[in-house]
Amino acid sequence: MSPRRIGVVLLVAAGLGCLAAAGWIEVKAVAAQALIDAAWLRAERGAPNPRPWPWADTRPVGRLFVGVHGPLVILEGSNGRNLAFGPTHDPASVQPGERGNAIISAHRDTHFQLLQRVVLGEQVRIELPGGARVDYRVTDARVVDSRRMRISLDAAVPMLTLVTCYPFNAVDPGGPLRYVVSAEQI
Repeated sequence: MSPRRIGVVLLVAAGLGCLAAAGWIEVKAVAAQALIDAAWLRAERGAPNPRPWPWADTRPVGRLFVGVHGPLVILEGSNGRNLAFGPTHDPASVQPGERGNAIISAHRDTHFQLLQRVVLGEQVRIELPGGARVDYRVTDARVVDSRRMRISLDAAVPMLTLVTCYPFNAVDPGGPLRYVVSAEQI
């Protein structure tokens, strides 16, 4: 076989490998969402700790609706593993509907891309396992520098804070800017 033909075969093989890898990522994403949805259904039926897959260190704690967008299943534990699959509840904060500030984070280029269109007064709803609903109204949306501003966990009334990186369309999300949406329970 000629060197040119070997080069073409290697390029085709590399291209097929890249397509297979990209396809595998998509298959895993779809399968993960199906497993998370199934865990949510088990939570709604009263299962005590419905993990999406046996080795998961998370569980669904609610479903989020922002205006007309949703539902997004909220997972417990705001770490990188869980953020890859959806919005996450910060376990240091209160549960939605409790007095204090419930904090939910998600990636700006996937699940919380919708926050760039949120408006003051917009309704945010969280459905909890067992059917309870907690409704909020957006009171503030702003860009903050995470090095200079900390989100308070204390609040006299039930609050909800949605957090994502900023800017929304940045190639490098490594900066300190965050987009923070605050809402009060109604």
